[in-house]
Amino acid sequence: MEKTLPLIYLASLVALLAGAAVVILRQVWKNRSVESTLSRLQKKLKDEQGTPQEYYELGTIFLNKKLYVQAISLFQKAMKGEDVEPENLALIYNGLGFAYFGQEQYDLAIRNYKEALKLYPEYVIAFNNLGHAYERKKLTSQALQTYEEALKYDPKNSTAKRRADSLRKRLVTSS
Repeated sequence: MEKTLPLIYLASLVALLAGAAVVILRQVWKNRSVESTLSRLQKKLKDEQGTPQEYYELGTIFLNKKLYVQAISLFQKAMKGEDVEPENLALIYNGLGFAYFGQEQYDLAIRNYKEALKLYPEYVIAFNNLGHAYERKKLTSQALQTYEEALKYDPKNSTAKRRADSLRKRLVTSS
């Protein structure tokens, strides 16, 4: 027993370190992939010749890096592309709304989320984002209505369920 206890501790430590190494390596691999995509797209789009999808993809990378001004510019260029399908245009408007939201420009975010929903009325993520923007503007009833609309299209949407429940409680206690 005295000899097995240190072995158990050592094995546990090795397993813990191996798990940490796997997590770190996966994160490095993911970051490397994103950075190579970023580099490739920046080089290609430097000459202003790209597809709406490429502008959208680079804009999304900038959103993830919280570079909202650059993301907005790229999304606007993506919208200018020819033959962009309504569903893809809805994705671009949603991304644009998210960038404005990140800059705390909630009215512009709301406008873009609504535009996304005009193009793709079943776009649940845009409903969630719109509801969140309404919440930030302290428009509780509109936010609740928006989350409930999202639940009509996706009854299992955990974000909309959680936020709608929270808003209902808030409305009941303030009445």
